[in-house]
Amino acid sequence: MTNKTSIQGSWASRWIFILAATGSAVGLGNIWKFPYITGENGGGAFVLVYLVCILLVGIPIMMAEVFIGRRARKNPIDALSDVAEESGSSKSWGLIGLMGMLSGVLIFSFYSVVGGWVLYYIKVMLTGEMNGISSDDAGAAFGALLADPATLLAWHTLFSIMTVVVVAAGINKGIETATRIMMPALFVLLIILLGYAMTTGGFAQGWNFMFEFDFSKLTWNAALIALGHSFFTLSLGMGTIMAYGSYMTKDASIGKTVLAIGALDTLVALVAGLAIFPIIFSNGMDPAAGPGLMFISLPVAFGQMPFGQLFGVLFFVLVGVAAWTSAISLLEPTVAFLVERFKMKRITASIGLGIVVWGLGIACLGSFSFMSDVTFFGKNTFDFLDYITANIMLPLGGIFIALFAGWIVKNKFAKDELNLSDTVFKLWNFSMKFTAPIAVAVVLYFLINPMK
Repeated sequence: MTNKTSIQGSWASRWIFILAATGSAVGLGNIWKFPYITGENGGGAFVLVYLVCILLVGIPIMMAEVFIGRRARKNPIDALSDVAEESGSSKSWGLIGLMGMLSGVLIFSFYSVVGGWVLYYIKVMLTGEMNGISSDDAGAAFGALLADPATLLAWHTLFSIMTVVVVAAGINKGIETATRIMMPALFVLLIILLGYAMTTGGFAQGWNFMFEFDFSKLTWNAALIALGHSFFTLSLGMGTIMAYGSYMTKDASIGKTVLAIGALDTLVALVAGLAIFPIIFSNGMDPAAGPGLMFISLPVAFGQMPFGQLFGVLFFVLVGVAAWTSAISLLEPTVAFLVERFKMKRITASIGLGIVVWGLGIACLGSFSFMSDVTFFGKNTFDFLDYITANIMLPLGGIFIALFAGWIVKNKFAKDELNLSDTVFKLWNFSMKFTAPIAVAVVLYFLINPMK
């Protein structure tokens, strides 16, 4: 099995895989959620706890996903099935891959709607519609957007097409080419926005908000938040990393590669916070606005600052790039499955899947208007899909992948792929058998039964 190659092709280099996987991991949550939860839960103290969680949970599970994908050189369903069979176990383990791929499809259906919001705001900032706008007017404008299904449909459709075009072009001509352009662009935009934030007068306040060590805020709930984010931030449990791992060359070190991805993902989130919060503080706004921070507070802030229109455009382009790279990774595992299992042409598989998720997206965008009365367990379609994927399907996928790697895969196969020293391998194996599944199970429990 170790000499197999994927029919999809392979990454040109280890760094392309790092950038592609980082692009998958860096999404909307990195731009607003991580900086905010850092500031609210102890700043630097929270970052330390988060990094420990990344090392104990996120990185080990990511290593497992990569080595399973690389060993089988197939999509998540067939990779798990083949590695299970090779280890003398049931091919039914492939159902974990099915759940992960289904999660990715469901996530894309509402993620594309949010991606459409971002594209719309690029246009809004370009035309100067937010210049001098008040918070109330900005809130009303965002509300009007949500209540306008025709506009939402247009931008959701554009975002879906942008994503499908890249996936349809294949690993090298599509995802790899896009990665070579978009990820450096994302880093450059971050640096430009960081430089701008330093001129606002709120940089010191933003820095203190994120990095001041406040152990009084480091509660058990804060530790749980750090643990949960360490899992979700790396795009685990949805088959993406497994699919990307199947295109990874045999000579690349999985351990070093995954550590680099974790470090880049964390760095982007922290720099994004340093670029955003000085702007918020310098305008006397609330950093706890959540998603409203991006679509209400920041447009108001940019609309009132010198050169704000220019940097507002750059900010939403940055967010758009982050959303786009993540969206591409959500479709890739299922497209790979359709190509490998059913011998479909990649362009046919991409367009077919794109139509399906586009249709699901219409139901999601309709949650704010013509389908607002349609609910599942008291939640509209948008919120329901968000809940079952983030709170149930992804954590379950992470638990089963850890258990599979720790208890089902034969150690000699894992050792062959990971190429770790005996001591490090034993630590990784212990994490897969005990630490990671228990930790993610705790996250799953508190996601379903939140603390009061």
